Amino acid sequence: MCKPKVYIDGKEGTTGLQIYDRLTDRDDIELLLIDEEKRKDTEERKKLINRADIVFLCLPDAAAVQAVELADSPDTRIIDASTAHRTAPGWAYGLPELSQGHRKLVEVSKRVANPGCHATGFITAVYPLTAMGIIPSGYPLTAFSLTGYSGGGKKMIAEYESPGKPELYGTPRVYGLNLKHKHLPEMQKICELDSPPVFCPVVDDYYKGMAVTVMLQNGMLNGKVTAEEIHAALSAHYAGQKMIKVHPFGYDGMIAAGTMAGFDSLELIVNGHDDQTIITALFDNLGKGASGAAVQNMNLMLGFEEIRGLNLKQPD
Repeated sequence: MCKPKVYIDGKEGTTGLQIYDRLTDRDDIELLLIDEEKRKDTEERKKLINRADIVFLCLPDAAAVQAVELADSPDTRIIDASTAHRTAPGWAYGLPELSQGHRKLVEVSKRVANPGCHATGFITAVYPLTAMGIIPSGYPLTAFSLTGYSGGGKKMIAEYESPGKPELYGTPRVYGLNLKHKHLPEMQKICELDSPPVFCPVVDDYYKGMAVTVMLQNGMLNGKVTAEEIHAALSAHYAGQKMIKVHPFGYDGMIAAGTMAGFDSLELIVNGHDDQTIITALFDNLGKGASGAAVQNMNLMLGFEEIRGLNLKQPD
């Protein structure tokens, strides 16, 4: 039996390199590599795209749209890691833990959009609660997200790792102040919200790892549920999932945003009381927030074990 052929278009970027690292030692696929001097040659890229069974697009949005147009073969299936197709018709949203329907679409689709990193944390916390009717579609959601600087790509990595970086780079920096972050459309659409959340991202002086936090006023939720009941609802939703786990209720320590660095799984921590709830999604922005999720989606699309080639955090 022939091994599936896999091509990474944009292997030189942060996400592409991380996908390559997860695939390079696998013996169940054939990894197609472009000659270094031809990596920007459209015809050579087109040739490899159409030879491949699975193509990862690790490109800027406009380049990802152009790359999709190069795919003439009906057998070529695409996983796009850019923002370009996350809310586009005909594209499956690559977060299979959300429902059996989401999982099936990933398995059978020719086109899969890999979720954004901030969006992954927000949606894993919120989607089950909107789907169950606990969070009303009109609820005024707010969220903040702490992330390592690798999420900003090569330019930001170079800035943070420069010996001459500004002193204030050593402190957390709030950004996205126009409240129009590029992950907001998928947050709103996937969670079926009437309006996007008020979302505040924060980058800090460490390489990778994320903590995305959503805060809720329980009295404004349907049923006026408690924090413990919200925990129970999320635990039931993600029961049996291999890539997403929910901590036992009642954790009251500090949460370090880099806790899941180096792992491809995600953990949810729920805390609070009768009147208020806080939900934090902990994961690696390069793992479940990008490359790990992309490889998980590839595994599902090819009928492989979902977690093959991935590094999951073992229970404490």
